[in-house]
Amino acid sequence: MLRKFATVCLTAVCALSISVGASAEPASSSTSASGGISGIKWPESQALPSFAKVKRLDVADVYDAPGDVKIMLATLQGIVNRSQPRIYLLENQEEGKMTWLNDLKVPYTVHNDPWELVSEFKKEVKGVIVFDPKVPDSINVATTLAGLKDAVVVSPELSAKLTAAPYGLKVLDDLQGKFKDKMDAYTWQYENLWKQTTHRMLIGLSPDMSVKLPPGLPQSFKVVAEEKTQERDAKNRQTYDLDLSSYLGKDAIYLRFEDAFQQDGWGAAVHEVTVKADGQTIARFVPGTDDEKPFLYDAQESQLSSGSGGHRFADNGRYFVYEFKVPAGTTSLTASVDMWNQFKVYAGNEAPPSSEQKEPYGYLRDYAVANKAMVFWLGSNSPEQKALFDKILSDVPAGTPYLGWFSNDTEGEFNGVEQLSNHSVYVLAADWFSNLTVFSGTDNKGQGPLPSDKVKTPKLENKIYVTYTFSEGDNFQYNQHRMRHLWDDPNRGKVPINWTSSPLLYDGAPAMLNYYRSTATANDQLIAGPSGGGYFYPNAWPEKTLPAFLKKTSSYLKKTGMTVPYVLNRIANQNVQLSDLVIKAYEDNYRPNGLFLSWEDHSGVDILKGNLPVSTIQGISTVEDGQKVLADAKAKWDGKSPLFISLGLLAWNMTPTDVVKLTDSLGPEYQPVLADQYFSLIREENHLPAKP
Repeated sequence: MLRKFATVCLTAVCALSISVGASAEPASSSTSASGGISGIKWPESQALPSFAKVKRLDVADVYDAPGDVKIMLATLQGIVNRSQPRIYLLENQEEGKMTWLNDLKVPYTVHNDPWELVSEFKKEVKGVIVFDPKVPDSINVATTLAGLKDAVVVSPELSAKLTAAPYGLKVLDDLQGKFKDKMDAYTWQYENLWKQTTHRMLIGLSPDMSVKLPPGLPQSFKVVAEEKTQERDAKNRQTYDLDLSSYLGKDAIYLRFEDAFQQDGWGAAVHEVTVKADGQTIARFVPGTDDEKPFLYDAQESQLSSGSGGHRFADNGRYFVYEFKVPAGTTSLTASVDMWNQFKVYAGNEAPPSSEQKEPYGYLRDYAVANKAMVFWLGSNSPEQKALFDKILSDVPAGTPYLGWFSNDTEGEFNGVEQLSNHSVYVLAADWFSNLTVFSGTDNKGQGPLPSDKVKTPKLENKIYVTYTFSEGDNFQYNQHRMRHLWDDPNRGKVPINWTSSPLLYDGAPAMLNYYRSTATANDQLIAGPSGGGYFYPNAWPEKTLPAFLKKTSSYLKKTGMTVPYVLNRIANQNVQLSDLVIKAYEDNYRPNGLFLSWEDHSGVDILKGNLPVSTIQGISTVEDGQKVLADAKAKWDGKSPLFISLGLLAWNMTPTDVVKLTDSLGPEYQPVLADQYFSLIREENHLPAKP
């Protein structure tokens, strides 16, 4: 959902042409592309494939490695781990570089020089696929070819090294000069490779990512404007005049806009910029227009909106930078900026490092290569790209998983998930998942009751019942990174918290599911992230395939204990109510005690079709937000009957420690409860039969 750089689930709902136990094969064939993939098992009833059991690992730390080395090793990992997981890459350190590796409890050897892995496993690859740096999307085509030809993906520079001694690998395909642009690359791939790849999964990955930037800013950068209060409604919108004359003396001046309060979003929003040198206008533009392009030095992860006449904004840790070339001899320089909300503006005269410099990355490519999946990066907002995307989606069975993500952040997410839902395809946000070929080779331990299952529902009283739910359960990689960081908070377990998660951990990363289940306290309840057995919008899903999809995914909810679903439901970028057919499908196939819905600026409970409690989640991103929401609820409460409030905790901003702080600030009229207790109390209050 509110993804910071995405989750998912499950199994095909119509008969697949793949035979039980066969792996990664085209939908049009009854045998795999290479006669079967050794070590991978993928029964028809299973959502994701299982890899052979992990026994020992060769480990390489690639966190600071160049991008072309990362993608080379990731594709090598895919080829090698296809038969049995043996390579593990240290790519991320948010949860600790060695955290999950040590939890696997298998022997491993750390190689200080990652090229030792190339030497050790070079006999298992048949050659190299060279991508074209001038056409970044050739990286994805190269990844697809690597899976089909048992090869590794390399840059032209690494190709020269790998074809020489001591490696002596052959160039199987050189994509330099083959494609003129993105669409040319993906059209060729669809026409020539699609039939050879598996149709049981789709992989959507950006071909590259920003290079890792050094911390901080150049010494000349100073704050020239900053909003000191947490403004969210644009009431501080005005044109701010910034005197930049003290920064003169070099060829250019840079303005960097970011969020003054990064914990809650609502960062700098800019509608128009006018720059004058000695009274003469040298720049004037509205973001998103052609006039902006000559001055946009680094867009980073900022976004454009058509609202308020058009504006660019940067929330949380995002930013954007403009560069203004200054005429020689200028003595006075001013910038007039029409902006609002929580802006923080820096000025400087040294060129800062830019995220516009890109490099390949390796996350999830091991999985794509191992399973012989097609890798692409098509958007729903471009008619030409959407048309090709629709062709691909039309070729796969209902219930196919799409692993990866979408371009253009939240707008791309909303449009992309709706487009996939229209085709009965669900999303598994996994473009930052590391070593999925390893974690798919771990075992499920006993899936017995959780401590929260034994928690008794309190006696119904005239209280304000509050349930807290961490967001991002639609985001598979969140389970690997941010959720582990939050889970290890020493204050977890002191207050009842619902943790949205992916039921597909059962197939894709049993070791992670085992960890969360085995370390859960009585105050931790795992619930299914949007929208149950996968990330999709149920109203957008075809009516004829939805019941069967929910029926098959229900087994994953039961096996993982995530029996309370949290549902997101959007049409045309707007949250919408569940249709009668959708309500019936959830009731018949999930039989939930209740379900959470949406992420709004208000909370509320509805009893749908006279039997299903649905609680709208009100999102918060700070302790202060929560205190205000709950204080407002109390002020409107008559105290004559119970009140039920569902708060969504933005996982990228809040922690269990924050939840404890919020709870400690409440009076005795408030009672935090887990999801199961919450819905049981709602059922009792509304005289509904209890769910088993």
